[in-house]
Amino acid sequence: MPRLFVAIDFSEAVNSRLAGLCSSLPGARWLPPEQFHLTLRFIGEVDGAAFADITDGLRDVACPPFSLSLRGIGHFPPRGRPRVLWVGVEPSDGMTRLYGVIEHRLRRFGIAPEGRRFAPHVTLARLKGASVHRLGDYLACHGGFATQAMPITGFRLYSSTLGAKAAIHTIEASYPLGSGDG
Repeated sequence: MPRLFVAIDFSEAVNSRLAGLCSSLPGARWLPPEQFHLTLRFIGEVDGAAFADITDGLRDVACPPFSLSLRGIGHFPPRGRPRVLWVGVEPSDGMTRLYGVIEHRLRRFGIAPEGRRFAPHVTLARLKGASVHRLGDYLACHGGFATQAMPITGFRLYSSTLGAKAAIHTIEASYPLGSGDG
């Protein structure tokens, strides 16, 4: 059964800039540029009826388009052995509103809220055996990464299935942003 998530995609130009960060760190398993996205909400596995409800229900999400900037690089967890390398997302009222409306809509379909705080980021790599010293050097070299504000005009529902080497993401539905109160 595929796992679902809701995400914002970026332009090829932004993905190209992100891909330029994907080198010089032994122990990093870099994501391919076509998988760069900002996850708004991980949903998980759902049955066919819930899938149809979610797909249709997200069509009613009404939020205006907004701008978003990426800034900085870090890792999860912040303490202990790093497992994920990420690019940060500048705080955005529009993104926060969209996240809230999606979260509210999913709860109406019986999807339990996530147990952790929303921490918007773009995953660059999974880390396995990356030395803390080399990671520190990488962060010092690339920590000033930033993009200009980019227009966000929609979001997508994805399914994800685990492949032999990486997850395979499939677009299930695309949703434009527009006016409204959600």
